Amino acid sequence: MPFSIVRDDIARVSADVLVNAANERLMEGGGVCGAIFAGAGRDRMSEACARIGGCPAGKAVTTPGFDLPCRWVVHAVGPVWRGGARGEKDLLRSCYRSAFSEAARLGASSVAFPLISAGVFGYPAHEALDVARAEAQAFLDAHPDVDATLVVFSRDVVAESVALIGELREFVDDAYVDASPFLRDRRR
Repeated sequence: MPFSIVRDDIARVSADVLVNAANERLMEGGGVCGAIFAGAGRDRMSEACARIGGCPAGKAVTTPGFDLPCRWVVHAVGPVWRGGARGEKDLLRSCYRSAFSEAARLGASSVAFPLISAGVFGYPAHEALDVARAEAQAFLDAHPDVDATLVVFSRDVVAESVALIGELREFVDDAYVDASPFLRDRRR
């Protein structure tokens, strides 16, 4: 259940699946979405997304990775932040669950994902990190052979991620120990 946090342009990260922070129309946007489209080849990614037609907030769909260093792109649509009282947290959780579910369905051994909705959609970074941490833990618990990487771009999010990585590493260590057959043997 390897987990890491890196500061990079997600379009340069190698993984079986790259997760795009998409919009409901699956059209090229800015930030992560713009980088994904540019890295994949704008025309081919635009055509693939147009064939799908759209995706509601909280869900995810898949296209090929084209020229990106991945096999697939999972386009995950997060919520636009409207103050937090309109179900944004539930939609963001659903978005991550849908993205990770797609990665599992595809048989991916590695997935790199951004901090969804924390850019132009305005979700507060600290709250977005809490949701990303919880959903990554749940996914890795169910899929211990998958490498997961949270890819952040801005320096301020990296600073907030330091605490997150400590919490996640502690969880991962506990999960490994609890699952270890050697631990059970020593208890006998």
